[in-house]
Amino acid sequence: MTSPSAGRRDSEKAPKSHDDSQSLAQQPAALSASAAPDGGARAWLQVLGGFFILFNSWGIFNTYGAFQTYYEQELFPSSSASAISWIGSIQGFLLLLVGSLTGPIFDMGYTRVLMIVGSFLMVFSLMMTSLSTQYYEAFLALGVTFGLGSGCVFVPGVAIVSTYFNKRRGLAVGITTSGSSIGSVVYLSVFHQLQPRIGFPWTVRVMGFIVLATSAVSIAVMQRRIAPSGRRRLFDAKAFAELPYTLFCIGNAISFMGTYIPFFEAPAFAAARTSASPTLAFYFLAILSAASTLGRLLPNFLADKTGPLTMLAGCATATGILALSWLAVHTVGGFVVFCVLYGLFSGSLVSLPPAAVASLTDDHSRLGARLGMAFALAGFGLLIGNPVAGVLVDLRTGEFWKGIVFNGVAVLAAGALLLAARVAKAGWSLKAKV
Repeated sequence: MTSPSAGRRDSEKAPKSHDDSQSLAQQPAALSASAAPDGGARAWLQVLGGFFILFNSWGIFNTYGAFQTYYEQELFPSSSASAISWIGSIQGFLLLLVGSLTGPIFDMGYTRVLMIVGSFLMVFSLMMTSLSTQYYEAFLALGVTFGLGSGCVFVPGVAIVSTYFNKRRGLAVGITTSGSSIGSVVYLSVFHQLQPRIGFPWTVRVMGFIVLATSAVSIAVMQRRIAPSGRRRLFDAKAFAELPYTLFCIGNAISFMGTYIPFFEAPAFAAARTSASPTLAFYFLAILSAASTLGRLLPNFLADKTGPLTMLAGCATATGILALSWLAVHTVGGFVVFCVLYGLFSGSLVSLPPAAVASLTDDHSRLGARLGMAFALAGFGLLIGNPVAGVLVDLRTGEFWKGIVFNGVAVLAAGALLLAARVAKAGWSLKAKV
């Protein structure tokens, strides 16, 4: 039997190129988590690379509220809020859907190919967005092309890091996923500071250059440590015969349907319904994103004690209640408090689902397929939710209450379904860490 130290020495001697499927196949497929380096320069470089992948993919998506406001007020004033929100929704939908479909390519060892293609598409998307003057051009550039590119890099970004860590896995994955919210804060600041000075086209190009530089770091440092024991399946029909998993998938999809509505509508709401200046109204989106950084770290840490699905159901319920409390917000101070609390609790609705799927899966050889199926359904929820909210919001009269109610009811329904999934799996006992 190979000892952990021997496994570690073997991994250190692995060839530098990890995109050769033949060399991957020759690696010991059963290299266990106990052999993970759990630290060291190479392992933390994977965290850095994964951080930048989420910094760009989810970071740009979380920034779409800034694009939404600019498109509504400047570039496409004749288009409805619902039509404009379709651009961001298709971007998020493709991020999740393509990410779930690239698993077999990742399993075959073409990690760097996925990262290069995805990075190129993200940069190309932003450069084309800077030239877009028609709605369909922005839809194809920022919605479709960026969604395809970010979907290609999403799987390597979240999959590689966990193979390098065992005892510190929660910390490593938490730092990696925090890249999405930190990225949105950075890109929002760049957008707000540069757009009035150098104009929208060059501001978006600067964002593209940032994506190019940070993606180059990810491509340079990220390397797979182990090969899978077999090619990942895309679909596991038997999974939906299990009530807990089915309830979770429905609840998770509804959660994504409602969760991101404030991230799309916060600047417009602040400008229309509070006394916030245009500058401050814009930064409410940054407040939401910054608060969600802590929301992706703290609940993940506590989930080790309560169980991920238990924590997820609780956070979804709290997020839904907060969303409905948005109805009572009419001042700048009240909206600041709302954004901080909503960001804090809603961050877990993005970071905890993978761990929840793992807790619902007894046979982890089927975990990849189950994760892909869950995220594909979540993508459809994300695709539907924000355009529906856009229909319910009337920017001309500043009427947001219908969209807010939709936000709150959707996330509360998700919380109820996630709780039902937890009860179906382990009953009402709090001792079961599910």
